[in-house]
Amino acid sequence: YNLPKCKNVTSRVLMLLGQLERMNGEAMVRDVEMARQVTAKILHLIQTQEKSGKEVMSKGSSGMEVILASLEVRFMQLYWLFFVLGRGRRVGVFVSKGGTGILFQILITASKELPPSEELMLQLHSLLAKVGPKDRKFGVKARLSGALNVTVNLMKQNIQNIKLLLPCLQVLRVYSTNSVNAISLGKNGVVELMFKIVAPYSKKNTSLLKVALDALGALLKSKTNARRAVDGGHVPILLAVYLDWHRNDTRHRHMLIRKGLLVCLRNITNIKLGRKAFVEADGMRVLYNSSTECLPVRTLDPLINTSSLIMRKCFPKNRLPLPTIKSAFHYQLPHVPAVGPVAQLYSQPPGVDDVVDESDDNEETDADTENDTENEEDEKDQRSNDDIETDLNKLHPKKNPGRPFEELRVYERFFLELSEDFQVSILSSSQSTRPIIVPTAQALSPKHVSVPSSQEDCNPTKGKHTLPHIQSPLLLGGIATRRVGGGGSNWGSDCGSEGTEDEGGEGAVLEVPDTALLLPMHDPDLYVEMVKGTNSVPQYAEVAYPDYFGHVAPTFREPLVERVYGVQRSKIFQDIERLIHPNDILDKVVYDLDIPSCPVIEDSGESLKFNSQFESGNLRKAVQVRKYEYDLVLNSDINSNHYHQWFYFEVSGMRVGSTYRFNIINCEKSNSQFNYGMQVLMYSVQEAISGRPRWVRTGTDICYYKNHFARSSIAAGGQKGKSYYTMTFSTNFSHKDDVCYFAYHYPYTYSTLKMHLSKLEALRTPQIYLRQDVLCETLGGNGCPLLTITAMPESNSNDHICQFRNRPLIFLSARVHPGETNASWVMKGTLEFLMGTSPLAASLREAYIFKIVPMLNPDGVINGNHRCSLSGEDLNRQWQNPNPELHPTIYHTKSLLQYLAHIQRAPLVFCDYHGHSRKKNVFMYGCSVKETVWQSNISATSSDLQEDLGYRALPKILSQIAPAFSMASCSFVVERSKESTARVVVWREIGVQRSYTMESTLCGCDQGKYKGLQIGTRELEEMGAQFCVALLRLKRLTGLRNHQHLLDLESDIIGTQSKVVSSSPTTYVMEEDEPSFLEAIDYSAESNDEDAEPENEHARAANSRHRRSLT
Repeated sequence: YNLPKCKNVTSRVLMLLGQLERMNGEAMVRDVEMARQVTAKILHLIQTQEKSGKEVMSKGSSGMEVILASLEVRFMQLYWLFFVLGRGRRVGVFVSKGGTGILFQILITASKELPPSEELMLQLHSLLAKVGPKDRKFGVKARLSGALNVTVNLMKQNIQNIKLLLPCLQVLRVYSTNSVNAISLGKNGVVELMFKIVAPYSKKNTSLLKVALDALGALLKSKTNARRAVDGGHVPILLAVYLDWHRNDTRHRHMLIRKGLLVCLRNITNIKLGRKAFVEADGMRVLYNSSTECLPVRTLDPLINTSSLIMRKCFPKNRLPLPTIKSAFHYQLPHVPAVGPVAQLYSQPPGVDDVVDESDDNEETDADTENDTENEEDEKDQRSNDDIETDLNKLHPKKNPGRPFEELRVYERFFLELSEDFQVSILSSSQSTRPIIVPTAQALSPKHVSVPSSQEDCNPTKGKHTLPHIQSPLLLGGIATRRVGGGGSNWGSDCGSEGTEDEGGEGAVLEVPDTALLLPMHDPDLYVEMVKGTNSVPQYAEVAYPDYFGHVAPTFREPLVERVYGVQRSKIFQDIERLIHPNDILDKVVYDLDIPSCPVIEDSGESLKFNSQFESGNLRKAVQVRKYEYDLVLNSDINSNHYHQWFYFEVSGMRVGSTYRFNIINCEKSNSQFNYGMQVLMYSVQEAISGRPRWVRTGTDICYYKNHFARSSIAAGGQKGKSYYTMTFSTNFSHKDDVCYFAYHYPYTYSTLKMHLSKLEALRTPQIYLRQDVLCETLGGNGCPLLTITAMPESNSNDHICQFRNRPLIFLSARVHPGETNASWVMKGTLEFLMGTSPLAASLREAYIFKIVPMLNPDGVINGNHRCSLSGEDLNRQWQNPNPELHPTIYHTKSLLQYLAHIQRAPLVFCDYHGHSRKKNVFMYGCSVKETVWQSNISATSSDLQEDLGYRALPKILSQIAPAFSMASCSFVVERSKESTARVVVWREIGVQRSYTMESTLCGCDQGKYKGLQIGTRELEEMGAQFCVALLRLKRLTGLRNHQHLLDLESDIIGTQSKVVSSSPTTYVMEEDEPSFLEAIDYSAESNDEDAEPENEHARAANSRHRRSLT
């Protein structure tokens, strides 16, 4: 029964539409009443039958055009259209057929009638309010048609007419989203008009007020309108109205109105004038107190978050509490580069390096720009497809030795194994007793640390000693009894910092661990000897206990810590309290490297004592803020004014049972793995003495967020308005009279490397060929070790010597960036595997000759830099054209590779070990023409894309055998910004197809066996060993000429290509040393504004994925 009826109704509607169509034009003008009767019948039929309405509104139907044509002639039965458009997606059809323009025409026509029909204006604005959000050009159409003024005049004339005012405000809200409209409306007095509507708490007209605040918020995004609001004295009014609603809305039914008021304040405070007015109106105290009262009610989080955002914006910008943002240590370069940051640094007059930007813009309206894609070296280098190399000539490696062979012949002495005949003595040839200094290397006279000649005093840890206290760090002069706890930690100075003796430690007999049993590759006495030959700019004369005792990896698991809900917000509120209650703040400097004669500042024992004056140490200043809270400032890299990330310092004088908060206040990156489960590392001397010498992950309430310290535009690549970030953590100390150390990651000093290399010598057997050379001297006068490891020939017969010489070469390097200490632990794993006694190690030595530069940047490591050498430059950006004087280690390492290319012995594999601070797992970056072309829009022929797929084999093997390795994180795209890195230069100029950067996380893993765990030295060393095993598998794959693995690699690439094409482009093209931070963190419960939505579907998906992972 229903079906025939439905068909019948539809046919009647279509018949009436046809009648209406025939009446269009002059006939309709003559007989308006008839047209109204027809449309009334259509309306009645549609109301009684849903399907007819759908057919009238469908895109394929001409019904909509008929209705619109009727409307053009006369604004008839608008309520009928209102009813139809109420049905969701049909508004889009209406817009696509030009309905918006017709409505505006009707509005203009109707406005000319005097007086205009109130009912008609009400219906028109109700329709426009529905249509506006669906029409992208709504604002432009409104402005061009003159509709803006019609609506504004109507509002001005009907300010008390709530019924008409509401739809007008709804339309105004849409108008104002167009920035040009917002300015025009502001000139027309609409901002002032809105403030007449904004009212204190009332239960009446709440819908009207909500819409008015939305419209006002949109208008105030315009800086001109924001200034207009400030000039009109409206900031104190907004605050008073907000406070009134806060106090009276006790049941929280009108949260949207309160949020609307805050959004208005948020937009006004985007300008400097607005921030000033806000502070003068005591806005900080008003929002702080109201937010504190909201904290117990979780549903009020949007109010707290927006309030927090406003307060952080308005917190007065401060300079860092430093005399200069340049490093506290000065090293005069032999010559200064003509251009670049270092040249700029040297050309600045004193006192102008820390410039607080006074611009009117608050360039970041997000809470933290948590998902910035900031490049480590240059914040404005936004990662995008624009960085992909598109020049096919550059994408095809051209072997370019670059220097004449006569110049390179001098490097022959580093390749004795290629010419050794082993006729005299097989063993003696594998030992190098003299350093080989290449004549072009920088050979500065070493600055030897003054140490006593007596060796006996340097041996304080054998057996048992009566230790009233333990002095830390150990002075190189060596004192049989050392002090812990109450004593100072700077014996060698004139500061009088010995302090008073604590009763508790008198005469205690402490067992100092025999580290030889725990750590066969560690020898404390040997370490002290190595430190004596290490040259530092500050001329350190102390040894830190963790480096002296060594580190035994803990046997327990250290999971990634779960982020506490609201932790960032609570820390920010504590920071804001400093401004509101300044009398509670101590602001007492307790350690300051800028007072070189006496950095440890004495007090009555109420403060912690800090120290960082030892190899790889980095802490410039410590300021006690509250009784148990300290602000810490890191030192810049030498000859630089930035790169603050690595820290390593000592703390003593702590109280057991008290929770201490530490804030590192001059971090630079826009995000950190400290927001995703990573903890700092702590080393307790008392624990070490008790037989547990180890670094452990520690810290609670850890978070990383933007603070109120302004970054000088000079240190931010010319960008203005940048801020530093705070990394904060809290911790408790378990032992009285302890000395503890904190570090960003597991420290591994240059002296540790020298000690390990010395211990490796002891592992040599007659079957192992091991040679240690000094490649060159660094700017600071430290040797750069070069290792050669392979198997001795089976005999001195011609066949065996020929096999020995013709083994393929593997070239490895590490630690070009000093702060990436994990690279050294991976290298340690590689070296110990290569020198091991296992059959696999023996096979590997027989298969390859290994050339290894284990530390490319000794000076940076020694002096506590994070990224640079003493030249103030990132050495992994100097490979294209290294300077022999300023970048000797890169110059000579590249020369070794150029020599090998000249003699047709280019390495089979080149791999540079790095650490990664913003991603999890271990992964590789390689170089591929095909995969780079896929990521860009360039057209390429099939011949352009021909390449051996072997570059994927090694990472593929690693993903199968190394639990920490993630193939999904690997990338083989060549970017322009990486053209001067080791990976790209060795691939492009030396012609090494398998040229890689291997990145190890500083945080932990999110896949595989170690999923959910923070990474430790055991896992890092395992990774180094697995890299060796993978090389052996690679040898077998290539040696057997097994082509099946190449087919597997081809299918891998095809899978990757389809995956890449379907994802957002920036998720694949990654920064080699510091990629875009790809994990979107959910800050909806933190400081970000809830209104801010992701820009696209990919961002939304990423956010939802991460929310799931956080719960």
